[in-house]
Amino acid sequence: MFTKSSSGFNSIVGYSLVILLSMFAIIGLQLPQLNKIINRSKTASIEELKREVTAEKARLDLMQKIPSLGFSNLIADWTLLSFLQYFGDDVARDRTGFELSPNYFEIIVDRDPHFLKSYLFLSTSVSLFGGEPEKAIALMAKGLKSITPEQPGAYYVWRYKGTDELLFLGDTKKAERSFAKAAEWASEFSDPESQNIATISRKTAEFLADDPDITTAQEGAWAMVLVNSLNTGDERTRKRIIERIEAQGGKVIISPEGAVSVKLPKSNSN
Repeated sequence: MFTKSSSGFNSIVGYSLVILLSMFAIIGLQLPQLNKIINRSKTASIEELKREVTAEKARLDLMQKIPSLGFSNLIADWTLLSFLQYFGDDVARDRTGFELSPNYFEIIVDRDPHFLKSYLFLSTSVSLFGGEPEKAIALMAKGLKSITPEQPGAYYVWRYKGTDELLFLGDTKKAERSFAKAAEWASEFSDPESQNIATISRKTAEFLADDPDITTAQEGAWAMVLVNSLNTGDERTRKRIIERIEAQGGKVIISPEGAVSVKLPKSNSN
């Protein structure tokens, strides 16, 4: 039974957890190569790691510009594999952050916007770990211009987009439209999974249509990003997020032990 007081949030937050778990499961498939990279990162100095990030950014910038010569799909596949190694190198990411995540996904969206599995990582890595939900939403919106409702599973991209719009931007109206689109696209398929997604997405859109108070969910989402930036020592991301929260009239409290508390003003307007 769907109740407007809790089920809408439960489906959204629960789905976000599924995204994270799926992300780590796929990264696990890259473990042999990843273990070699992590072992190297353990002995590298911070200066060496920063030079590697700079070199990788230059390489990604080049990949963004070179002609595909008919190999767009292969370039997108290769870029995702490179990202999995980048994201999964916990030692390096703990020391240098996730600033290159948007670069990887811009290449993928430009080269192969129909590469649906990549959007699973896009939403989580850019918004949750990188603290840049606007970039994640913009890239998903860009990809959706090329994706059609007939493509199996395409409705998930609308769900990822709606989740970021809701949890990180607090924009219930845009999130409502995204979940309604997910329901519309999923309803075109008769398989149980698609029909289930259509039902859940439709109910979520109905829940958001009443402009509910989403403050608690937003506070939790931003707190997760801040904790991650503290763990990685990513000063730039942490500063940007705190400035953003304070500009909205919110407050960030970080205890000496590293516990994070985010308080946002109670407001439903967008």
